[in-house]
Amino acid sequence: MAKASGIAALGEIMQLAFVPEDFDAAIRHWTEVMGVGPFFLIENIHLEGMKYRGEPTDAVFSLALAYWGDLQIELIKPHDDHPSIYSGEYAEVTGLHHVCILVDDIAHARAVCDAQGAEIMIEGKFGASEVIYVDPGEGPGSLVEILQQDPSGPDLFGMIKAAGIDWDGNDPVRTLG
Repeated sequence: MAKASGIAALGEIMQLAFVPEDFDAAIRHWTEVMGVGPFFLIENIHLEGMKYRGEPTDAVFSLALAYWGDLQIELIKPHDDHPSIYSGEYAEVTGLHHVCILVDDIAHARAVCDAQGAEIMIEGKFGASEVIYVDPGEGPGSLVEILQQDPSGPDLFGMIKAAGIDWDGNDPVRTLG
C-alpha cells in the first residue's frame, strides 16, 4: 500500500458528519433504522475565537455524536444564518457534509493544508481543543475537519464510544453539558 500524502497523511478519517434538514428525524433514522447510538447532544456551541474565512462570526450550532463501531457519526443543527460552513454555499442537507481527522499538531496540519491549497473555512477553539475546517476544493463532501483535542481533558469521545458498546436502544439521546 502506498504511503499517504497531502492532507490524508495527517491521519485517518474518524468521523462522518451530516447537517440534516430535520435534525430529530435524522437522529431517529440513525438510532432506529441504523441501530447506531446512543447519541450525545451538545447544545448551543459557539467556538471561542470562531472565524469564517478569516472573519469573526457569531454562528451557533448544536451537535449529536454517536459511534458505529470505530467510526463516529456527527449530526449538526445550525441555529442561525451567521456566516459558517452550516449556512450558505456549504450548507448540506442530503448527504455527507464533512469528515474529521484527529491530529497532535494543529500548526503542522495548517502548514500541510496551506501547501495543498486548502482554504481554512472555520477555525476556533472548544475549551482547550483547537479545530479547523478546510476546503481542499474540487468536489462535493470535500470539507475536512481537523481537530487537535485537549490531551489533559476528559476522553469525551472514548466515553461516547463506550456507551455504544452493547447499547440496547434505550435512552437514544443523552444531553452533555
